Amino acid sequence: MNHYRLLINGKLTSTTDSFAVVNPASGEVFAQAPECSEQQLDQAVGSAQQAFPQWGQDHNKRKAALMDMANAIQQQSKKIAEVLTLEQGKPLKHATREVMASALQIQFAANTELPLEVLQDTDDGRIELHHKPYGVVAAITPWNFPVSIAMGKVATALIAGNTVVLKPSPYTPLSTLLVGEAIQSALPPGVLNIISGSDPLGACLTIHPLVRKIDFTGSVNTGKQVARAASDDLKRVTLELGGNDAAIVLEDVQPKEIANKLFWGAFTNSGQVCIAIKRAYVHESIYPQLVSELSLLAKKYPVGDGMNEQTALGPINNQAQFERVSSLVEDAKQHGAKIETGGAPTGQGFGYQSTIMTEVNDEMSIVCEEQFGPVLPILTYTDLDDAIARANHTHFGLGGSVWSPNLERASDVARRLQCGTAWVNQHLALSPVAPFGGSKWSGIGYINGRWGYEGATELQVVNIKR
Repeated sequence: MNHYRLLINGKLTSTTDSFAVVNPASGEVFAQAPECSEQQLDQAVGSAQQAFPQWGQDHNKRKAALMDMANAIQQQSKKIAEVLTLEQGKPLKHATREVMASALQIQFAANTELPLEVLQDTDDGRIELHHKPYGVVAAITPWNFPVSIAMGKVATALIAGNTVVLKPSPYTPLSTLLVGEAIQSALPPGVLNIISGSDPLGACLTIHPLVRKIDFTGSVNTGKQVARAASDDLKRVTLELGGNDAAIVLEDVQPKEIANKLFWGAFTNSGQVCIAIKRAYVHESIYPQLVSELSLLAKKYPVGDGMNEQTALGPINNQAQFERVSSLVEDAKQHGAKIETGGAPTGQGFGYQSTIMTEVNDEMSIVCEEQFGPVLPILTYTDLDDAIARANHTHFGLGGSVWSPNLERASDVARRLQCGTAWVNQHLALSPVAPFGGSKWSGIGYINGRWGYEGATELQVVNIKR
């Protein structure tokens, strides 16, 4: 059994206590993760604070260190990906892709820079605008994409000159700890600290007096708690929270042509994606055919153990989420929903069948709440304005998509969606050159590109009198 350790002040550090990590494919404990103590938390944040002044001085050195960090992750990608599959559940090929993508994220961030802006330059004086790092950033990450989300946060904060204390979800801490082991020598001591622990650790990190910014990805309820905790010390926050993305399918599509893209827009990572399609509004004229095509796809791709090469979709990550998805499906059935395919556990671990559901309405919990699992409720509409209004009638505002061969019409509809990202004839197509964030309850702030860099900095005006 591997011995996992924290990364504190450049050293791999053991702990006295540990907590269990469950393989969702079996539902059984397969490893123990280190439980960070209160003293070790103070050491991690303190070392980040101590490393900050020197780290923030030289952008070129930061860029070189991040490139070394990306290379180290690539070299250890096989080991990290295997553990990622064991603790998260996703197929090994998808885990490998996630780890390699995280290295690319780091490389992309390393090449991001916000140069000095001169706002005014006259005989009387000069006004400069600088982007300054905050100091210590607390990065708190979820269990659905534990490596890629973590490295996206870390790379952006570090290239901007901040230092970081990273805490992964207690459901998936091990792959992140292995990243710490891989990149230990790539960064100066204290620049990146990685700690793991059960739920109270995140709250303690959030309120630590030396933390100046919190970068959190997770549920809306936890995000609200983070925001409340941050307010006492006026810590800055970036919150990437939940979504209830709607796909609107117009009457002029060919169902067979779009079904595969629509399916994977909903079922990638077994639906455990904040910006996946969570509900589909389909024009009544093509509704039966599209339901049939999606049902065939749901039956085609097996759900199982991610270590099995034949597995296309892994289990739900943890028991609490498994029970939530099961409960939402049962509630919908009791209120008249029809299960076209799926609708039940696989019988192994936290596996749940890919589920297509019809005869649902907007008041059902499976539609108006974020289910975050392998379930797609499909609703009908006749009037497009009504479909748009129903899609927008939610506290969420992360993403959405419109499907039609008429690109001008579809683009007009996409612009009417109240969400941070609206796609046409695609979903989940995130780009590092475009900002990513949500409206309403789906978040505060943005990641990716210069917008992410801006979010990792605060402005300083230097006004020079000649």
